[in-house]
Amino acid sequence: SSHKGALLSPPRPRGHLGTKRKALSATRRGLPKEKMSENGIMSRAKVLTIDTMNPTVKKVEYAVRGPIVQRAVELERELSEGMKKPFAEVIKANIGDAHAMGQQPITFFRQVLALCSYPELLSDSTFPEDAKSRACRILQSCGGNSMGAYSASQGIDSVRQDVARYIERRDGGVACDPDNIYLTTGASDGIVTMLKLLVCGEGTTRTGVMIPIPQYPLYSAALAELGAVQIDYFLNEEKCWSLDITELQRAVNEARQYCNPRALCIINPGNPTGQVQSRQCIEDVIRFAAKERLFLMADEVYQDNVYAEGCQFHSFKKVLFEMGPEYAETVELASFHSTSKCYMGECGFRGGYMEIINMDDEVKDQLTKLLSVRLCPPVPGQALMDLVVNPPQPGEPSYGSFIKERTATLSALAEKAKLTEQVLNTVQGISCNPVQGAMYSFPRITIPEKAVKEATEKGQQPDMFYCMKMLEETGICLVPGSGFGQKDGTYHFRMTILPPTDKLKILLNKVKEFHQRFTQQYS
Repeated sequence: SSHKGALLSPPRPRGHLGTKRKALSATRRGLPKEKMSENGIMSRAKVLTIDTMNPTVKKVEYAVRGPIVQRAVELERELSEGMKKPFAEVIKANIGDAHAMGQQPITFFRQVLALCSYPELLSDSTFPEDAKSRACRILQSCGGNSMGAYSASQGIDSVRQDVARYIERRDGGVACDPDNIYLTTGASDGIVTMLKLLVCGEGTTRTGVMIPIPQYPLYSAALAELGAVQIDYFLNEEKCWSLDITELQRAVNEARQYCNPRALCIINPGNPTGQVQSRQCIEDVIRFAAKERLFLMADEVYQDNVYAEGCQFHSFKKVLFEMGPEYAETVELASFHSTSKCYMGECGFRGGYMEIINMDDEVKDQLTKLLSVRLCPPVPGQALMDLVVNPPQPGEPSYGSFIKERTATLSALAEKAKLTEQVLNTVQGISCNPVQGAMYSFPRITIPEKAVKEATEKGQQPDMFYCMKMLEETGICLVPGSGFGQKDGTYHFRMTILPPTDKLKILLNKVKEFHQRFTQQYS
């Protein structure tokens, strides 16, 4: 009868008690409730929401492509749709993307890459013989003689050998083992990989990584994603953004109270600050790292971009080995280079390498394993890296044009570095240190108190407010200094020196006029 009664009892409305039970069960398990849509269909809550996603990703910020750049893209679209603006074009001076700014690629590099991509061109008489022989050598190192094949995870063997020989030439004969060379997807890939190896511990034992302030936001973003502790050390703006050992000591001493400092990152030449470190400074940093037992990470992607008289690039590896076995055999070092900067500017190919020194053999095995998960860096990027470290030699057909193009690019950058400093320093309320190297200036700006107050009321950093206003009024896209870090109470912006000289002059003049207008408006 109970069975019969169950059959005869009126059916419950669909989704009535069962839905309540499911919702209650979900609530008890901390899951989002299901919702009834207007047409009566049950909609499931998203599995991945802003509240249930990885919390470390939400902490990641990357100012170089942040809100101001997104607005610049919108403005470009609005201009193309015919909307009236107080400017005819958006000039993006926010990122070190040389070719996007009009820098021309090196002919030889592109010829070899074209031949590697489409080997049928090897029979074309318009390509020089040295480009053809270089392309053949690269293709013979690729699986199936094709750049479309995977390479070894560490990179193509012959390219790593060429990188090692380049480092030996650069460093005056200091030996380089190709087994210590890892080809990477730009320098960024190598930097993040090394940070992954270094991060461990919880609470006060959590890995701390020392980074310069101002810094390139890759570092703060990677540390946030990895849940590591960022340890700031401040560069000395009054002394041309120099690095002071007493400041390193202050930073590490304070950090030891709440984390375990394990690594020290150096950017030389500097980004965003454009300083070039002296040899003495590098020696002092190496001694400091040895004393404090810190793993050194040397970001040297701007090593060819040195402009100021009396300045010279010294690699950390060279200085380390010239300091003798006490340091050369003990200090752990990873140094990074890329195809994206210098005179090449080939950002889109994502080519790079890292060299590791004095790494524990077991850790090296783990590094190789970690790299194997991503299979290999892009092979066209590896081929380009090979050309950068092994360019045309004297006597080869392409040597003359290569030297001419390389020299012209670097000379133009040197002129634009000087021009930028000179023009910005004519503006009352803007102070710009000499751009000794790299591709950026990082001038200090005075923002009136009235503007600081308005920015605060809008929930914006004062220099973000300043840069956003400049973008809306002039079409110039710069990055506020707060995206790189700066001392409290100081304000800056970063601008690249990459635009062609005529466009750079327009840009600098617009910055000058805007700053005068802005200061007047908020005085």
